[in-house]
Amino acid sequence: MPRSPASKSLAPSCAAALGVALVLVPCAAMAAGPVLAAGRWDVTSTVTDIAVPGAPGFILRMMRGKSKAEHKRLPAAQGVEALLVPDPKAGCRVDSQRIADGRYAQTLSCPQKRGAPMQIVRAGSYDATGFVGQATVTGTTPKGGMRIVLNQRAARIGD
Repeated sequence: MPRSPASKSLAPSCAAALGVALVLVPCAAMAAGPVLAAGRWDVTSTVTDIAVPGAPGFILRMMRGKSKAEHKRLPAAQGVEALLVPDPKAGCRVDSQRIADGRYAQTLSCPQKRGAPMQIVRAGSYDATGFVGQATVTGTTPKGGMRIVLNQRAARIGD
């Protein structure tokens, strides 16, 4: 099936933005908190809402509900900050971060190929079993501002 001109021009920028958003598991300064069990962990991000101006509605509907898991292996005696480290490939910078009292909050700037950096705001709660939270990604596409909301969860999956 042929693609519309709008989907041709927006598909790469929309896919790149979503790719960065789903891969992100942001950075942390060392913080006191519960020690996590060593082993394999999955950090899963699920798109709950997405708005990208000019993107075909069917593409946005297909993206809603999609999940991506990042697999991590933690050594012994690590805190939740070890799960909140960004993927180095994304090239994101941590603008602010707070990890304390079972809550985390973080803001990031992530470069795009063209235009101003995307902004990511994350917040949620954590304990010795992992974390649960939400990330909101905002940025600019050639057709205007975009917004992606992700639910995020980290859980231990094995040794």
